[in-house]
Amino acid sequence: MSRTCELTGKKANNGYAVSHSHRRTKKLQQVNLQEKRVWWPQGKRFVTLRLSTKAIKTLEKKGIDAMAKAVGIDLNKM
Repeated sequence: MSRTCELTGKKANNGYAVSHSHRRTKKLQQVNLQEKRVWWPQGKRFVTLRLSTKAIKTLEKKGIDAMAKAVGIDLNKM
C-alpha cells in the first residue's frame, strides 16, 4: 500500500536536504499519515481510514460524508 492519504490524496514530496556547506542531497518528505477510526453516522459503524493529519482536522470541520462524496469514495467498501 502506498503512503497516500485516502481522502485528500496527499503523498510524499521530493526535496533537498541542504547541509551547512550548502551541498544538496535528495530526500523524501513523507506525509504524516495516521490510521484513524472514524464514526460514520449514516452507516452506523466505524470506518478505518489512512488519513493525513490535515485531513483529520478538515474531517472534524466538514464531516465524513461530505469529504467522501467530494473525493468519490464509497464508504460501504471500507
